[in-house]
Amino acid sequence: MLKKNLRENYVEKRKTLSIDEVNFLSDKIFEKFILQFNVSENQNIHIFLPISKFNEINTFSFIKQLWEMKINVFVPKIHQNKIISVKFTPQTLLKENSWGILEPVSSTNEENTFDYIITPLLYCDKNGNRIGYGKGFYDQFFKTINADAKKIGVNYFPPIDMIDDVSENDVQLDYLLIPDEMLSFFSGTSIFTK
Repeated sequence: MLKKNLRENYVEKRKTLSIDEVNFLSDKIFEKFILQFNVSENQNIHIFLPISKFNEINTFSFIKQLWEMKINVFVPKIHQNKIISVKFTPQTLLKENSWGILEPVSSTNEENTFDYIITPLLYCDKNGNRIGYGKGFYDQFFKTINADAKKIGVNYFPPIDMIDDVSENDVQLDYLLIPDEMLSFFSGTSIFTK
């Protein structure tokens, strides 16, 4: 299926979720993250801030948990038409950008070396190809970071359809986390783990 059609389908599927469902499924996804990955003090994790009106996975409670674990948290900011990473603490001032996304007021790019990058998406297929909103920001961003950073997509829905129009500029994810499973793309074939 083409990206355009998958994007439309999964935007509509997300709209059907209630706020309670979004919060419940988000918590399950991050419980899965903690169980599957060796998260420890002083690691660097890059994580997005959700667009609530699009029912994106709610990362706020997870970010608080990361702070309690003494993890260094970084969030994206679009600056000069690309993603930069700004350190995110409880004191960080946020402002909504023109797309309705909360971002730090600061435009200081503070880190490009990460242990994990938790990535938003609308859809991901069984090969780790992701579909976002079509701007290509994350594909560009992935090319600027350390090669051993684990790129982890998070989604409510399992991969069913293949993306037929994958581009040479698209960067595959390493893992996909959904509420009940994790999909790994390292072996060249996908592997689900419960």
